[in-house]
Amino acid sequence: MLKSILAAAALVSLAAVPASAAPCRDGKGKFVKCSEKAAAKPIKCKDAKGKFAKCGTPGASPVK
Repeated sequence: MLKSILAAAALVSLAAVPASAAPCRDGKGKFVKCSEKAAAKPIKCKDAKGKFAKCGTPGASPVK
C-alpha cells in the first residue's frame, strides 16, 4: 500500500510540472538565458554513388 501511495505521488508531481517550464542550462550545468531560435541543422552531402561525403568535394550535393 505504501508503494502505491508513493507511486501515485510521483505521478502527480510529474504531471504538475509543464515541460516548457524547464530552465536552460549550459554545458557546466549553470542556468543561462534560453535562446529564442533552435539550432540550425547541419547540412549533409552525398556523392554520385549515394554515400555520405564532405560538402565541397567534387561531385557532392546536399541531401534534401
